[in-house]
Amino acid sequence: LKSVFSTRTGKIGIVQRSREELKAIRETNPGLKPTLAIIQAGEDDSLLEVNKKMAGKIGLNVMQICLPHQCREEEVIEEILRLNEDSRVHGIFLHLPQSFLSKSVRNAIKPQKDVDGVSDLNVGRVVLGDQRHGFASPVAGAVLEMLARHDAPLVGKMAVLLGLEGPLKVTLQFLLQNNGMMVQTRQWSSKHLQKQILDSDVVVFLETGHKGLPPTWLRPGVAVINLSSALMEGKSHFEVFTKMFVAAVVICQHVVRSSRRWIQEQQYQPWRLRPLKLQPLSPVPSDIEISRAQTPKPISQLAQEIGLLPEELEAYGNTKAKVHLSLLNRLQHQPNGKYVLVAGITPTPLGEGKSTVTIGLVQALSAHLKLNSFACLRQPSQGPTFGVKGGAAGGGYAQVIPMEEFNLHLTGDIHAITAANNLVAAAIDARILHEATQSDRALYSRLVPSVNGVRCFSPIQMARLQRLGINKSDPSDLTPEEIRAFVRLDLDPEKVTWQRVVDTNDRFLRKITVGQANTEKGHARQTQFDIAVASEIMAILALTDGLGDMRARLGRMVVGSSRNGQPITADDLGVTGALAVLMKDAIKPTLMQTLEGTPVFVHAGPFANIAHGNSSVLADKLALKLVGEEGYVVTEAGFGADIGMEKFFNIKCRTSGLTPDVVVLVATVRALKMHGGGPNVTAGVPLPKEYINENLQLVADGCSNLKKQIQITHLFGVPVIVALNVFKTDTQAEIDMVCRIAEASGASAAVQCHHWSRGGRGSVELAHAVKKVASQKNHFQFLYNLQDSIVEKIRTIAQKVYGADDIELSPEAQAKIDYYNQQGFSALPICMAKTHLSLSHMPEKKGVPTGFILPIRDIRASIGAGFIYPLVGTMSTMPGLPTRPCFYDIDLDPVTEEIKGLF
Repeated sequence: LKSVFSTRTGKIGIVQRSREELKAIRETNPGLKPTLAIIQAGEDDSLLEVNKKMAGKIGLNVMQICLPHQCREEEVIEEILRLNEDSRVHGIFLHLPQSFLSKSVRNAIKPQKDVDGVSDLNVGRVVLGDQRHGFASPVAGAVLEMLARHDAPLVGKMAVLLGLEGPLKVTLQFLLQNNGMMVQTRQWSSKHLQKQILDSDVVVFLETGHKGLPPTWLRPGVAVINLSSALMEGKSHFEVFTKMFVAAVVICQHVVRSSRRWIQEQQYQPWRLRPLKLQPLSPVPSDIEISRAQTPKPISQLAQEIGLLPEELEAYGNTKAKVHLSLLNRLQHQPNGKYVLVAGITPTPLGEGKSTVTIGLVQALSAHLKLNSFACLRQPSQGPTFGVKGGAAGGGYAQVIPMEEFNLHLTGDIHAITAANNLVAAAIDARILHEATQSDRALYSRLVPSVNGVRCFSPIQMARLQRLGINKSDPSDLTPEEIRAFVRLDLDPEKVTWQRVVDTNDRFLRKITVGQANTEKGHARQTQFDIAVASEIMAILALTDGLGDMRARLGRMVVGSSRNGQPITADDLGVTGALAVLMKDAIKPTLMQTLEGTPVFVHAGPFANIAHGNSSVLADKLALKLVGEEGYVVTEAGFGADIGMEKFFNIKCRTSGLTPDVVVLVATVRALKMHGGGPNVTAGVPLPKEYINENLQLVADGCSNLKKQIQITHLFGVPVIVALNVFKTDTQAEIDMVCRIAEASGASAAVQCHHWSRGGRGSVELAHAVKKVASQKNHFQFLYNLQDSIVEKIRTIAQKVYGADDIELSPEAQAKIDYYNQQGFSALPICMAKTHLSLSHMPEKKGVPTGFILPIRDIRASIGAGFIYPLVGTMSTMPGLPTRPCFYDIDLDPVTEEIKGLF
């Protein structure tokens, strides 16, 4: 057998082939240098030297891990598990005594890194004759290669394996059988051994204290392979052979092949999506009954179907999982799919169903047209869930499931935002108190404490010193003036703009007083709570493109002003790093699925009336890579197109650099009737007859709002499709009228949708329209230039989008504009905070109001998120509970643990 590795066709041939294979891999992956990790007991470097020499010829790295001679099995397994997760390591070799190679140790190695072929899975693959994804024992492979070079064919020959044990015996036996040989396995003590040897054509044996086979036992022409040939004096023959020559040649070849397979796994994988069957019932049951009747796929199965790697998934139970951002690096060269935005007409209490359209569309695209598609949705706030709105997982047969998990805690992102936000609030009040009650020297001693007699600045304190222009790193070098500048933020309590948040509708927190306890020494001040999703940290989560960017944005958040008018940031408070730690998991989008088993990303949930109202940039970017060039990502903008869509284009698209391909504008006959002058509706009260009976005049008048929203979309150069969300009270004449007016107003198509009652099948016509229109070239453009003045940007939105004659700035708003210009914030985009119930600032004005002046009562800045937000009229950032909140209907079955009453 030694000769196999000593000839040019053997060792040199394998080395040459491996070197050429690795060279080809590096042509497309220049930074890759595969590594063989050798775990050994003791410090015997002989194996390392041989492997380094052979690996050097091929171009591999070798890593040696020396464990103590008397190490425990747990130590070996711990080291293996660490190497399993090291992406630099493509092969693991165990240079250990046989007593260490227990089943637990062998099976701890990831099969794809088991280049010695000792794990049960790799042995099993040999038994089944399938080695496409694993490795066979190098010794067994070498035996087979030697026999293949023998003159005689192997088929029908008899082979005896003598003295072999464990994985090597099983692997060699089945490799020979898979090549057409008959195989007998024998021990040295077996009866009739001599006769069986004489009858064989091939003998492979391992000496274990025996002197070898007597020549008289071997008939002429038999192939004899001694696995324990004396290659090195004074060493165990078998150990030397397998651990030296095979490791140095064949195992290096396996490492190269492992790296090639790893590269192939990193490439974009075609989807193998298996949709879930849907059998809609009539009448349509409640949302939670529909959700509960469908058994979702295990989230790991869905992830595998859409090409996610196991290491990119972080499961939260069986039906949802976080997806790691490393996916963006893996698929960075993969072209994006088509980008579809779902928006709506100006919303009414009757609802338009943007979420159901979004979900119905992706169900139609993937489950029925067999096209890759992803829905990207916002995470709902628990405030409205327990308040008046209920859940936000879609509805009917177009839902995200399980809907109760979607609507409640999900994976804890909003809780993380709440914790981070309130840490900032606590830091603000604590800093105001400590600065008011301590001298400069006392503050300095506590901010830069002596640890074991040594003082040093933390990294975030060094950054503050640099912003102050103090280029010193030794705390003892600061002058009294520099110490004062460093320790005193001098926050003005009357100019603190940062509020505490909670994810509950609680009207009594809209104005509160803090600091009333005696321990706060009279430092009370008035403040308020906002709902958690109104936090600037939520907006940052939705707009960031990675951990580094998120940390920088968190640091730039302005929390108030000093008494001399300077902005104070989270970086100045020294809290930025802690905020990043609290948000490190929240930055990963959550993977869920629709009723038909198609994928959904749920991530971030900023409100559209007080923030920009869109799901995260990261979720969209991940989804656009996963669907592939021919796939579709469908995301939703909050409220009407005048609010959520405008902010999607002017804020989100500026940040992400993504260009939308088509807008789906959602409307309903009932909502259009209200815009046409229909009567008001009240929750819990039967609908007026105008909304139940055919009324073409109300529909025609209400289509003015639809026309306006189509015009707003065209301002951005993006084609629009109108999706008419059909209700059972709609008549065909009303449906036809809406579609006819929409197309006459410039919509590329107008289709009726029945996803609520039929699932994806009810939105197939919409899916075909999206496929057709998204393939056409558009001329996307922003509404304004960032270099325009703040006033001009506000005026542009007010006039071109809302239809206002002009804007009116309050003195407070004008003063803020002057301040932001002075601070260098004027080039930020605008995020209008106004009512979503009307194109104007007057919620009662439906349809298309005209002849109004838009009042700007105040202007604020979210510097971390990256926008200026004017306040139009009176906007509440803390909703209240109605007389009869949704929580009256929500309960838990203590036996089944099922949730009741969500809708």
